[in-house]
Amino acid sequence: MEEEQPFRALGVAVEQPLAVEARGLSQVYAHGQQRITALDDITLAVPQGGVTALIGPSGAGKSTLLHMMAGLTRPAAGELRVAGRNLLRMNSRALARFRNHDVGVIFQAFNLLPDLTVRENIVFPLYFGGIHQHHADARVARLLDIVGLEKTANRLPAQLSGGEQQRVAIARALVTNPALILADEPTGNLDEATGRDIASLLFSLAYQFSKTLILVTHHRELARSADRRIGIVGGRIVPAEQATCS
Repeated sequence: MEEEQPFRALGVAVEQPLAVEARGLSQVYAHGQQRITALDDITLAVPQGGVTALIGPSGAGKSTLLHMMAGLTRPAAGELRVAGRNLLRMNSRALARFRNHDVGVIFQAFNLLPDLTVRENIVFPLYFGGIHQHHADARVARLLDIVGLEKTANRLPAQLSGGEQQRVAIARALVTNPALILADEPTGNLDEATGRDIASLLFSLAYQFSKTLILVTHHRELARSADRRIGIVGGRIVPAEQATCS
């Protein structure tokens, strides 16, 4: 079978490796009799490596776009390739494999399983990958050490602080060794000092392990620390300086 050729957003060099390519992405939601446009003809390209911040006001469409990149939401129209995979050509089973192997997702609300321990939450994605138990245990032990939670491995999420819960979520996102990490307001539920610590950890791990990190943030300082910024206002791409952060 002839290999499918990637599409390219305008203005991006063909030889430049990309983590995300999108063209003409649109999404419309129905709210009663009203139709709300969340994304309006989005075209963008995110190079592999480094940190990219999606910035803009609340309701601009940032989280919708990030969820599309994670394969959690399908666009109403357009094309989307993430980590070299054309998501719109995948069925539900292929998308599940993609989410398990190719991307790691970090949510503002942590989204930990409340009845599982820290260790069990981190190892959970590996249950679907067929990895040997010995290798899974070794990988989780290393991540617990990296995020500073080796002493809390047997605690439940409710026994942890917000910062500790987000560290668990970071370790869980990394456990399958994905090339791309997607973070939706990763510091949004944390106080300022803890948020800075979490942001510093995320950035350092992305560089240390050569990951591409794409994050949604309202935080001006965090956005400025990113290697590149993409502004979104009213569901459309705008120059980053026109997209406000709080």
